[in-house]
Amino acid sequence: MNYPGYPFTPQRFEVRPGVAMSYLDEGPRDGEIVVMLHGNPSWSYYWRNLVTGLSDRYRCIVPDHVGMGLSDKPADDRYAYTLQSRVDDVATLLEHLGVTGPMTLAVHDWGGMIGFGWALSHAVQVRRLVITNTAAFPLPAAKKMPWQIALGRDWTLGEWVIRGFNAFSSGASWQGVQTRMPPAVRRAYVAPYDSWANRISTVRFMQDIPLSPADRAWPLLEAAGKALPSFAERPAFVGWGLKDFVFDRHFLEGFRNALPNAEVHAFDDAGHYVLEDKAAILVPAIRQFLDTHRL
Repeated sequence: MNYPGYPFTPQRFEVRPGVAMSYLDEGPRDGEIVVMLHGNPSWSYYWRNLVTGLSDRYRCIVPDHVGMGLSDKPADDRYAYTLQSRVDDVATLLEHLGVTGPMTLAVHDWGGMIGFGWALSHAVQVRRLVITNTAAFPLPAAKKMPWQIALGRDWTLGEWVIRGFNAFSSGASWQGVQTRMPPAVRRAYVAPYDSWANRISTVRFMQDIPLSPADRAWPLLEAAGKALPSFAERPAFVGWGLKDFVFDRHFLEGFRNALPNAEVHAFDDAGHYVLEDKAAILVPAIRQFLDTHRL
């Protein structure tokens, strides 16, 4: 399939026995490294414009999480779809690529929980942060869980709708932006999730959302949230779509409080996929941020 604006050649790595992860590794091998982590229900396609805008100078490493994008989509008996598994996969991939030195962590959606979960044991490597509509701490007390997410997280009906009709990926491609995606771009977002089997991770991610200590991902998310202020002195760039009905102003304020020195670009006319709505502004701004704060 043709993915507009994604002229890259994905590579594959067996991140676990019999389970391959697809990833991009674009740019000069000796360039400063930027690791970009997507969320649910997107894939590395979300980062395509930033990769294009950086890869002349920066080495951009962009995995598709297992079950997402062009990675393998194993059934539950071959892969545990948990936050810890995601963190471990990132660690395994970066070790495979020899990424042991300074790098920039760029995150979106679940990528924040995965990335900052990884950073719990690799904080010394994380020298700069690029944060877009995500979380790295528990649900703020003032924020109510949207019913659309609760449906997929807690109800069998939700899983049936998501896996039977691709409702989450398809819906996000409409509701996640304020400026309608071109049809070909929207098709690229949803293309990897073309069957019941291939939609397993879109619903498993939702079912793994940690809301209390009773949830298996809670300890990792809680630890990441407590550690977040320790990054306050490192250069941080925040790009935020304020029309995101999940990661809204409550989450943005959480990052502002933990990272008070961050350079923040918040947009009233952008949604969850802020790099779709505001690529023309954010890509050069992130490039300038990285060029200014050299490793």
